[in-house]
Amino acid sequence: MISHINDLKKFLNDKSFQKIFILCGNNSFRISGAEKFLSEFIKNKEIKIFHKKSEFPILQELIEITKEIKKLKPDLILAVGGGAIIDYAKIANVIDIRPDLGDLIINYSYPFKDKFTKLAVVPTTAGSGAEVTSNAVIYVNNIKHSFESELLIPDNFFLIPEFLISAPNKIKASAGFDAIAQALESLISKKSNDQSVEYSTKSLKISIKSYISFLKQPNLKNATEMSIAANLAGKAISISKTTVPHATSYPFTSLYNISHGHAVSLFFEKFFKFNYLNLNKSETSFDLNKRFNLIFNLFEVSDIDSLNSKISLIKNQANLEDNLGKLNIDIKKGSENIIKGINLLRLGNNPIKIDGKDIYNIISKIN
Repeated sequence: MISHINDLKKFLNDKSFQKIFILCGNNSFRISGAEKFLSEFIKNKEIKIFHKKSEFPILQELIEITKEIKKLKPDLILAVGGGAIIDYAKIANVIDIRPDLGDLIINYSYPFKDKFTKLAVVPTTAGSGAEVTSNAVIYVNNIKHSFESELLIPDNFFLIPEFLISAPNKIKASAGFDAIAQALESLISKKSNDQSVEYSTKSLKISIKSYISFLKQPNLKNATEMSIAANLAGKAISISKTTVPHATSYPFTSLYNISHGHAVSLFFEKFFKFNYLNLNKSETSFDLNKRFNLIFNLFEVSDIDSLNSKISLIKNQANLEDNLGKLNIDIKKGSENIIKGINLLRLGNNPIKIDGKDIYNIISKIN
C-alpha cells in the first residue's frame, strides 16, 4: 500500500509517458517536496503544470483543466495534492465538455466518455482516500454534486508519506478528521457491508491512535500510519458512501470557505447522537445498535455521550473550531442556502431518515 519515492520515479521514467499533465496545488506542490522531486528527473519529457486556484472543485475550473488536458493530449495525467485536486483529475479524464454541462451535472446526467488517458495520483494529504474511490465532487453554483462511476478510479496511486509531513497543521487536521469521519459514517451507512466494515474498523484502529500524534509529531512513522488509515477509509466509503455529517458539510465549504474535513466536524457529535437516539427507527439491513457498540469499543467508551466527549476532545486537540460565532456563521441568516446545499444522495445513506427540518433543528441549537 505504501510506496517508496523511487517507485514513483520508476513509474514516471516509463518511456511511454512522453507528455505528462501535472495537476497540483498552488502551495502544496512546493511545500510537500513533490515539485523538487519531480523536477529532478522529468526534464526530458513534455510537461504541462496546472496549479489549482479554487479552494474547492468548481465547474468553471474543471472546464479549464479539461480543455488544457485535451490540448496537450498527454500520455499521463499526474494529480499531486489533496482530495479536490484528485477529484478534478478524475472527472476531467472522463468528462465531455459541452455547453449544457452544468445542467447535466445538476440533473445527475453525467456526459462520461472512456478515460482520455492514464491517470496516476499522489496524495499530499491523509484524508480523502480519493486515490481509491469511484466518487468525485464538483460544485455548481455553490452546490455540491457527486459523480459516481468505476471510470473515476485512478489507474495508479502512490502513497508517499514524505510528501505529507510538511503540510500546515490546519490542512493535516482537516484532512485527518475527514478520514476518521468517513470510517465512522461508513460503519453506520445503509449501504455498508462486511467488506466496508472491515476497512473502516482497520482504519479507525490506526487513526484513533495516530491522528493527534501526526499533528504533534509529523514524522515519517505517523505520516505512514495516517496514509494507511485514510486509504482504508476511502476504500470503505467507496462501498458504503457517507451519511449526514458529510451531506451537511458541503454548504459550509462553499458558503463559508470552511475546509472540507473541518466542515464535516462541525456538527459531527450531534448527528451521531441523533442516529443513536433513534435506533428504533433504523432503516438498515443490519443491527445498528451492534454497529454503535463496535464504535464504542474502538474508542474505548461505553455510551454515546462518552463517544461524543472523546470526539470533541480530539477536535479540540486538532484545533478544529466548532463555535459557529467564532467562525462567523449565522445559521438563521444562512438557513435557506445551507439547507439548499445539503447533498441528498449522501443524506439517503443515513441509517435514520432525516430531512432538512431535522437538520436545521440540530445545527441551529449549536453554540
